[in-house]
Amino acid sequence: MSAKKETLGKTIGIVVAVCLACSIVVSGAAVGLRELQKTNAAIDKQSNIVEAAGLMDIANGDIAGTFDKYVEERFVDLSTGTYVDVPDGFDMYRAAKDPDYMVRVEGSNVGFLRRSSVASVYVVKNDAGKVERVVLPVHGSGLWDLMYGFLAIDADGNTVRELVYYQHKETPGLGAEILNPSWKAKWDGKKLFKDGEVAIQVKKNANPDNEYAVDALSGATLTSNGVQNTLSYWVGENGFGPYLKKQSWKS
Repeated sequence: MSAKKETLGKTIGIVVAVCLACSIVVSGAAVGLRELQKTNAAIDKQSNIVEAAGLMDIANGDIAGTFDKYVEERFVDLSTGTYVDVPDGFDMYRAAKDPDYMVRVEGSNVGFLRRSSVASVYVVKNDAGKVERVVLPVHGSGLWDLMYGFLAIDADGNTVRELVYYQHKETPGLGAEILNPSWKAKWDGKKLFKDGEVAIQVKKNANPDNEYAVDALSGATLTSNGVQNTLSYWVGENGFGPYLKKQSWKS
């Protein structure tokens, strides 16, 4: 009996020791990889902004260098459309939970209940220092969850060049077609506003010649509606509308 107890005790001791050793290794790896993960996340974000900025061809693999050379991140008070200063490390998505920045979203079907009062914008300049595009971060509900992307607009504040989604949980072959290059290409040259009002539409069987409409995704009505609601909100008066009307990047 005592031999069995001793064997059981040793077994438990070995299991506990192995578990402790594994937990130490895993914790150490997580801490060691944290900075690498942050770096990779930053590069991935810059890559999507560079794509939206239309700079992929000249980047030639140097995403960080291209971003630093041609793209300037600034911060906008959404209620006034003017640039403001923010603390170092400011993140508009984390700020949506900060009482100092949180704004409640009411009467909207965009899919979230609060946002930050201040948002990032990415001003894209050419070699001569002239503004060519403005890239706006946008997000809103899809079929399963929020979808996050970047909307690139010409310096006129109205003409769309790119809509690049980088995070979503949409169904492959249906809603996930927001990533399909052929659908993304349909956005180039479309107009956001007509007579000062948001006019862009995502609708079924849209005429390609209609500069205010993009054909909806086949078999993905809710995802298409989500894209529509996202753009209507973010380029409207409660989003970047005041900023786009001011065209602050020209001042």
